[in-house]
Amino acid sequence: MYLALSSSSPGFHVIPSVSSIVPESCLLIVVGLLVGGLIKGVGEKPPILKSDIFFLFLLPPIILDAGYFLPLRQFTENLGTILIFAVVGTLWNAFFLGGLMYAVCQLGGPGLNHIGLLANLLFGSIISAVDPVAVLAVFEEIHINELLHILVFGESLLNDAVTVVLYHLFEEFANFEQVTIIDIILGFLSFFVVSLGGVFVGVIYGVIAAFTSRFTSHIRVIEPLFVFLYSYMAYLSAELFHLSGIMALIASGVVMRPYVEANISHKSHTTIKYFLKMWSSVSETLIFIFLGVSTVAGHHYWNWTFVISTLLFCLIARVLGVLVLTWFINKFRIVKLTPKDQFIIAYGGLRGAIAFSLCYLLDYKHFGMRDMFLTAIITVIFFTVFVQGMTIRPLVDLLAVKKKQETKRSINEEIHTQFLDHLLTGIEDICGHYGHHHWKDKLNRFNKKYVKKCLIAGERSKEPQLIAFYHKMEMKQAIELVESGGIGKIPSAVSTVSIQNINPKTLPVERILPALSKDKEEEIRKILRNNLQKTRQRLRSYNRHTLVADPYEEAWNQMLLRRQKARQLEQKMNNYLTVPAHKLDSPTMSRAIDEEPKGCGGLPPSPEEDEEGLVMRVKEPSSPGTDDVFTPGTGDSPSNQRMLRCLSDPGPRPEPEEGEPFIPKGQ
Repeated sequence: MYLALSSSSPGFHVIPSVSSIVPESCLLIVVGLLVGGLIKGVGEKPPILKSDIFFLFLLPPIILDAGYFLPLRQFTENLGTILIFAVVGTLWNAFFLGGLMYAVCQLGGPGLNHIGLLANLLFGSIISAVDPVAVLAVFEEIHINELLHILVFGESLLNDAVTVVLYHLFEEFANFEQVTIIDIILGFLSFFVVSLGGVFVGVIYGVIAAFTSRFTSHIRVIEPLFVFLYSYMAYLSAELFHLSGIMALIASGVVMRPYVEANISHKSHTTIKYFLKMWSSVSETLIFIFLGVSTVAGHHYWNWTFVISTLLFCLIARVLGVLVLTWFINKFRIVKLTPKDQFIIAYGGLRGAIAFSLCYLLDYKHFGMRDMFLTAIITVIFFTVFVQGMTIRPLVDLLAVKKKQETKRSINEEIHTQFLDHLLTGIEDICGHYGHHHWKDKLNRFNKKYVKKCLIAGERSKEPQLIAFYHKMEMKQAIELVESGGIGKIPSAVSTVSIQNINPKTLPVERILPALSKDKEEEIRKILRNNLQKTRQRLRSYNRHTLVADPYEEAWNQMLLRRQKARQLEQKMNNYLTVPAHKLDSPTMSRAIDEEPKGCGGLPPSPEEDEEGLVMRVKEPSSPGTDDVFTPGTGDSPSNQRMLRCLSDPGPRPEPEEGEPFIPKGQ
């Protein structure tokens, strides 16, 4: 076993032609099959993957690694979609598969007639859940984009509560002589107890771990130990009370990480990171090797009808569930799930060792068909891991599905992303809409005001880290210069100004920026992310009934209405004044000339008017502070208005002169 463990995984990564076609999980299962056959060939009994070993020692490191380094932003933004797939999708798969398998058992002949409805529903609940170990092993190799990865992997993590509830529920119902309505209602309520209870246990241990790390500044060596110890205690406590251990591990990892990393040293953080990765990789390798060995060593009962029906109905239930749920989810999502995304989600529903271990826990007394269930489950696991796992990479390339971004986002992108979060929070404040960003901002404020002061030691809880880190880097650079002999003697109290004033002639003309290591760059990223400008304090929500009235608003509205009426009246007057030209002997012109023989508005005629006759004058512009519509002018008497109305007609056009075109341009 140790020979297979040490030679299979490194040899797999050395040969790129094999790793580009065959997933690592497939190779490990093949190694397990070979090791099991070799052990059986020499006359020994191969070891079997026992459920206690799997659930107590092999599964927790993988779940802790996934929960501790969970991409929290993508997970929370898609939490609703993940919960629908994990809860509703798993329930659909369990009851659809269990009901159809019960029908197959009733029609399948004498070998299947004795399998009842509860046994088939129990089998459906075991085989319906997506396995997180298999999903991690396959999806990390194909480098799928973050959205699809978190949807499938989040579903595999959160459906554990549904699987545990259904498994224990149908196992208990199998011992009852009669199942009542009260039992069904209690079983439904137990789902909330198992899921929320597991989360509560994980949060409690996460807070205890964060609080303990506050007092480890003098014993840095044991800092990583508290992370592993409290996480494992959360898992064991949840399993002790038949709660969801996976939910407890995820909750503890998510809660403790930001506070623990603020308290522990950088070396402890590196130790936690690489030890978790190594521990989860070893557990994953052992799980797939043990699956291969257990296939050779276990007792099997092959029934073609049951096995083929199980495989076929698993695929049908997965496809139908994803299509129906995605159609419903897309009604509420801003970023819709495309048909390509739906295909990858349906195709990525892999089964693994959790289903095998749960089936291995069944008691022969109540489930005499356990060997047939194990054979069908192993067949489904091998099909999903080998066929779907090996073909999903070329299908992703064929469909041109978006891949994961290989490089990290720049600091500029992170700053703009957080700026957009603040902007959306402000928009929700103005609109009075309590959306995702509003509650996220409330949680951040509560965390900063109360939680960080209790769980983070010293000045770090107040987050003045940016300037302190800058002075720390300057101090380190000064010490390195002294040690290298670049600067003579520096006083004991080193400051930035004193460093700049020492021997300025030796400094180069252009400043050479020191190259930062990846660890320093990551630390700067974290500091910038934590010290960006926070959103403003929440003001009163927008409400048109509570706005303060503008004292000038009514006067402006009255003025605008008067101006609008004046323009409409002027437009009507212009329409009326476009009348045919009157002759000089017409009654209208004669009456106008008789009434006003000497100028307009009762004023004495000017010398120009005596020589040239009647002349229309342009109205003088009004002063800037007056209203030119409502302030009456000197010539706005009724007689002047009548005169202007009569004289506004230009009369007949003059005859065109020689050389002038008959039809002027522009007409």
